[in-house]
Amino acid sequence: MPQNPIVKDLDILGGEPAFRGTRVPFKILIEYLEGGDTLDAFLEQYPSVSRELAVAAIEEARSSLVSRLE
Repeated sequence: MPQNPIVKDLDILGGEPAFRGTRVPFKILIEYLEGGDTLDAFLEQYPSVSRELAVAAIEEARSSLVSRLE
């Protein structure tokens, strides 16, 4: 996926990080996972987010965190 899967745009959710092309905040996925829910449960609840987009967002977040720790 060439474009960043997570975007911040003041016109979308007031600049809260969201999945590209949606109005779904990225933090909702994190809250699902922290609560013990599966990625499938999140995708079922938010069908505007594709599996590919969700996985790319998780990978981007992981990569960003790892690079800050190095």
